[in-house]
Amino acid sequence: MESDVAVQFKNVEYEINNSKILKEINGVFIQGKLTSIIGPSGAGKSTLLTLINLLKSATKGEILVGGKTIDSYDPMELRRKVQLVSQEATMIKGTVKDNLELPLILQNKNMTDEEAEHYLEDVDLSTSFLNKNSKELSGGEKQKLSLARALVNKPSIILLDEVTSALDRNSKQAIELLLQKIKREHNVTMIWITHDINQALRMSDYVWVMKNGEVVETNTVEEIENSKNTDVKSVIGEKSI
Repeated sequence: MESDVAVQFKNVEYEINNSKILKEINGVFIQGKLTSIIGPSGAGKSTLLTLINLLKSATKGEILVGGKTIDSYDPMELRRKVQLVSQEATMIKGTVKDNLELPLILQNKNMTDEEAEHYLEDVDLSTSFLNKNSKELSGGEKQKLSLARALVNKPSIILLDEVTSALDRNSKQAIELLLQKIKREHNVTMIWITHDINQALRMSDYVWVMKNGEVVETNTVEEIENSKNTDVKSVIGEKSI
């Protein structure tokens, strides 16, 4: 149903220097579900993600977010609704609270300690971290804080770009559990780029498979795993160990 669609691509292309990075992209991301985008390096996955929050603009076609064309949004309004969490989990200088408060500071608002503690608890971080220097956090803790910061604007969509690829096994598992918790408790739509095929199949409700700037198939995990499409089979065959 249309009301279940968080993001829709209609014949979307992206071209730079006369080179088509994305070609005739069509498909939908379902509200409240986690969809992984998989495919080899250079398939156009990250470019597709950046189109959803207007870090880049499509050169052809139409993208709808929440039923509205993406061009009808003020970019800052859109980016509050569509939050991007990256592999780097970039922190500003200062405390954990300084980092949590940043989205509100940009809107000339402030965050109480009580509100900050709530966000820390939401991502399974101890409230004792509140005044800790962000430089002292581990990679997994920074990624949790990055997710908490994304929740401050109460987004309906979170874009995840390789958010566990730089983490050790235990931290990766902790982030996976946290993402499932956030999806469940906040009813957010998650769109996740990962090179870990096993992770994508394990975590997702739906999967988009990309190759050479094209979407070769979108489907449920079960259907993707049993796909007869040779391009899909070549990607799925590259499962990580």
